[in-house]
Amino acid sequence: MAMTKTLSMISRTGRDLQRYNDGCRQVVGCIPYRYRKTNQSSTVQGTQIDDLEFLLISSQKSPKWMFPKGGWETDEALEDAALRETFEESGVVGDVGVQEYLGTWSFKSKSQGTFHEGHMFPLLVTEELEDWPEKTVRKRLWLKFSEAREVCWHSWMKEALDVFASKLTKRNKDDEPQTCPFDELCYEQTVATVSNSNTMFYEEPIISIEANDLTCEEELRLSLVAKPSLVKKQP
Repeated sequence: MAMTKTLSMISRTGRDLQRYNDGCRQVVGCIPYRYRKTNQSSTVQGTQIDDLEFLLISSQKSPKWMFPKGGWETDEALEDAALRETFEESGVVGDVGVQEYLGTWSFKSKSQGTFHEGHMFPLLVTEELEDWPEKTVRKRLWLKFSEAREVCWHSWMKEALDVFASKLTKRNKDDEPQTCPFDELCYEQTVATVSNSNTMFYEEPIISIEANDLTCEEELRLSLVAKPSLVKKQP
């Protein structure tokens, strides 16, 4: 999904329209990425993680680096908020991978004394603008995957980056041609799979992070908890 609304050069401020979920402030952000100019690691199976560069921005109050994110407000959809916050803080626009939603991470802000839920999307950058609302208070930095993961200050954002890399790896595996050395065995397996209406499938796990107090200056290591649920295939 690309941003179609007119971009405002003034960042939204205040909390009048801020969304909350059971007292948790709703935050949304993106992991902006682009293809590197030299694709030395490209393969026929698809894009590899080292073919990409990731955009990080500096904090307004410190030199620490992170991915763009901000409050999700009541007058906008989740993906629209992700696009807006990414433009306001980093000055890039592009396509949000709605189908590639990375997950939700829970954390507590010590400075604000409130719990947050952070939702993250990948964003394929289509344009990097020279001017943007927070240009005077932020810096931009394009890095390779390993470098981005190393310098990113927030642990939950590192987890989101790991999820993105995992999804990319899985997609490449799914794209690989599947061969069976025994045609008869392949046929029997296919028939058995189709005829078995009681086959159980896993839903995409809900990803969450739980941690104690953290700030931009002091952040605890967060642990990823994936809770897959079983769904019965409909006949």
